[in-house]
Amino acid sequence: MSLKVPKPQAGLFKDGFKHLSGLEEAVLRNIEAVGELSEIVRTSFGPNGRNKLIINHINRLFVTSDAATIIREIEVVHPAAKLLVGASQAQEAENGDGTNFVLIFAGALLKSAVNLLVMGLHPSEVILGYELAADKCREELETLQAMELPLPPSLSTLAKALSPSIASKQPGNEDFLSELVAEASLAVMPKNPKDFSVDAVRVVKILGGSLSQSRVVRGMVFGREPDGIVKKGLKLKVAVYTCGLDISQTETKATVLLKNAGEMLDFTKGEEKQMENIFQEIADSGVKLIIAGSGIGDLALHYLNRQGIAVLKVLSKFDLRRLCRVCGATPLARVGAPTAEEAGHVDILETIEIGGDRVTVLRQEAEERTRTATIVLRGATANHLDDLERSIDDGVNTVRSLLKDGRLVPGAGATEIELAKRIGELGEKTPGLAQHGIRKFAEALEVVPRTLAENAGLDASEVISALYKAHSEGNSDVGVDIDGNLNGTIGTIAHSILDPLAPKSYAIKLAVDAAVSVLRVDSIIVAKQAGIAPPKQNPDWDQD
Repeated sequence: MSLKVPKPQAGLFKDGFKHLSGLEEAVLRNIEAVGELSEIVRTSFGPNGRNKLIINHINRLFVTSDAATIIREIEVVHPAAKLLVGASQAQEAENGDGTNFVLIFAGALLKSAVNLLVMGLHPSEVILGYELAADKCREELETLQAMELPLPPSLSTLAKALSPSIASKQPGNEDFLSELVAEASLAVMPKNPKDFSVDAVRVVKILGGSLSQSRVVRGMVFGREPDGIVKKGLKLKVAVYTCGLDISQTETKATVLLKNAGEMLDFTKGEEKQMENIFQEIADSGVKLIIAGSGIGDLALHYLNRQGIAVLKVLSKFDLRRLCRVCGATPLARVGAPTAEEAGHVDILETIEIGGDRVTVLRQEAEERTRTATIVLRGATANHLDDLERSIDDGVNTVRSLLKDGRLVPGAGATEIELAKRIGELGEKTPGLAQHGIRKFAEALEVVPRTLAENAGLDASEVISALYKAHSEGNSDVGVDIDGNLNGTIGTIAHSILDPLAPKSYAIKLAVDAAVSVLRVDSIIVAKQAGIAPPKQNPDWDQD
C-alpha cells in the first residue's frame, strides 16, 4: 500500500516551494527525525543518565542531563520534531518534570509504528489502536496507586516523595537536596496546601564550598551587603525605586565661568539642598529601607546614611518584581516619598555571612511561616550550580504537583511494565486491525525500564524478562534496580521509589497526542523562504 498524494500542479504555489508526500518521503522521514531527537535525550534518562555538553547560539556552555534544558538550547527546526518539543514544553509548564519521558515515549510509539506502516497498515488504523490503548493506559494507571501523601505533609514524608524525582538529575545527592526542597517548601506552605506557589521558593548560588554547606534561609537572600551604614532593622517600611537615586544630569553640555572661591562653593548648593529636601521628605514618611533598582549616587547615600535609612541595590528586575510581591510595595519611577498604598513592609532586615560572603536577608514572619524561602546553594563551578538549580526547580514543581494530587505509583519502570502487561492483554482481546496498534503501544511502554537498564550498563533484555516474570506472579511494584543486584529488579514500595501519578498520566496523554499528530501528516509543503537574494557577481566589473 502506498500513501502517494498527487503533486500540486505547476503554478499552484510560488516558485521555489518544496513538496514531499507519501510514506517514504513524508511519514517515514518525519518518524526518523523524531527518532533522532528522542535518541539524543534517551541516554540522559534516569539516575545513570549521561550529561550533554551543549554550546548554544550565544556561546554559553551547558553541562546537564535535564531534557527541558537540552531541547531548549539545541534549537530544533524540523517541523515534526518541533511537535514533540511542543509537547515536552507543555509538560514542563504544567508539571515541571517528566519532559524526558514525553520525548522518549513518543519516539518509541513512532518507532513501533514504522513496522506496521511498512507492512501495509493505514496510519488511521495505527492511530485508532494507539488512542484505544492510551485511554486504557490512563484508566489502569489510576488503579496502580501505591500510597498517598498526607496533607499537610511532614518533612520526612515530603522529602521521601521528592527523592526519586531529584535522584534522576543528581544521583547520590538526592537525600540532601530533597530535604532542602522539603524544608523550604514547608517554610512557605500556605494554610491551604493546594495554594502553594512555586515562586515562593528562590535559589541563590554562591560559588565556593561544597554542596553539603548549602542551606535554607527563611526570607529573600541577596548576594550583597546593603550599600549604606545601616545593616539591620526590625519592622521596616519599604520604598522601591526603579530609577537611579542621583543628581539628574542636564541633557546639554554647558560651560560655567566661576570668578571666585565663593561662587565655586555655592555652585552645587542648590542641587544639594534639593536632594536633601527629597530624602528628608522620604524619611518623614517613615521609610526605613530603600530598594534601588538602578544606581545610587554618593551624595544620595550620604543623606540616606544621615537619616538612618538602609539602602539595598537589587539590579535583577525579576528579583525586584518578586520582592515587591513579598513586601507589598509598588515600584516607583520617580524619586520622592511613597504614598501609604505604594510603601511596603518587611519584618526583618539582617546581614549574615555564608561561606565568607556577606549576604542580606529580608524576611516576613507571620504565624511561624514566611512568605518566601531561599535555598542558598554552594558549589565548586558555575555549571554545577546551574545544574543543581535545575534539579531544585524540578523538586519544587514536584511539590506543587503532589500538593494538588498526592497519589504516588511505583517508580523505576515498574508502573510502565505493569501497564504494558495489561495493555498487551487488551490487544489480544481486541478484534480488527486496531489490535496491532495496541500491541505496539504495549511494546513502546517498555522503553522506560529498557532505557533505565541500558543507562545502568545492564542487559536490558534480561531485565525486561525478569520484570515480566515478577509482574505475572502478581508483584506489580517490581522495578529496575540500577545497582544490578538480584537479576536487576527491586521492590519499589519497600525502597520508597515512587513517582507522582498526575504528571505521569499527563505525560502519557501528551506523548500520544504528539505521536498521533506526526502520524496524521501525509505530505510536507515548504513555501519559498523569504529573504533578499544576494547581489549577482560580475567578475568583469573593471573591464572598461
